[in-house]
Amino acid sequence: MGEGPRYRMNLRRRREGKTDYRQRLRMLKSGKPRACVRISNKHVRIQFIKYVPEGDEVLSATSSLELDDFGWDGYSNNIPASYLVGYLAGKKALKDGIGEAVLDIGLNHPHPGGRFFSVLKGMVDAGVDIPHGSEVLPDGSRLKGEHISDEVSKNFEEVKTKLEDYS
Repeated sequence: MGEGPRYRMNLRRRREGKTDYRQRLRMLKSGKPRACVRISNKHVRIQFIKYVPEGDEVLSATSSLELDDFGWDGYSNNIPASYLVGYLAGKKALKDGIGEAVLDIGLNHPHPGGRFFSVLKGMVDAGVDIPHGSEVLPDGSRLKGEHISDEVSKNFEEVKTKLEDYS
């Protein structure tokens, strides 16, 4: 570790590897709310967060646990579930008056066609304007869960029709 009168320690969250402050500043300069997507081993969580000087303010929040209310009986963190959570989060955001956002995936590595981008596709399909490139989005068969099983695909269609009626 450095020593001396001119040594300056990094901020605590940077030392812990939790925050990339350069990336955060770029997102905050846009003036749009951030669509923060966090994926754990079991669940997907999405929060629309607005910067205020006193501290970030959560405008809307959605979790994959809420899919149970719409009849989802599959795993909560695969690509179809991620899409549905994104779709639900987009519907909630529009209901709360949030029409545009910037995607924030934290320090996670973006994999084209992965779960983060299936969440993005869900939010975009719901009507939230989020800047993105179409080459990173997963194809329709993976979003529906056809690569997993026919049961997941059928359940996906049922839940999506229920979510379309959500307002």
